[in-house]
Amino acid sequence: MSFAVRPIAAGDFAEWIPLWTAYLGFYRETVDDQVTKRTFERLSRREDGLFGFGAESPDGTLVGIAHGILHPSTWSTSPACYLEDLFVAPIARGTGAARALIESVAGEARQRGAAKLYWHTQEFNGPARSLYDQLATRVSYVVYERSLATAQPAHR
Repeated sequence: MSFAVRPIAAGDFAEWIPLWTAYLGFYRETVDDQVTKRTFERLSRREDGLFGFGAESPDGTLVGIAHGILHPSTWSTSPACYLEDLFVAPIARGTGAARALIESVAGEARQRGAAKLYWHTQEFNGPARSLYDQLATRVSYVVYERSLATAQPAHR
């Protein structure tokens, strides 16, 4: 299957949403519908440092998505880019779509002056990690998350 990578546009919501939903399902996550709607708006309008790309099949159907977020860094005078979301539909896996999406995010980040592109994945995501090992250097950081939705007790 051949495909083209292009920026996510306002008219892509109907094709983007099944990919977004499948991506969230892969990681056993859910987000509120309002978050989904606002995320798409920010991606398609390229607001708040967010931008997105879609991999399109020859018939024009989106078969993959990638979302980046540019942000300042305390370790550089240049911004960094976090590849926050990457998903390719099962029918398009192994076609080079994921690699092309990552390279598109990297190109956009480079154009915007970013010095680094980074991303996370689950340890169990072996097929994706085999690609990532070709495109980037695995680092030894361990990721911690803390919800800020509820008050946390103070540490003493």
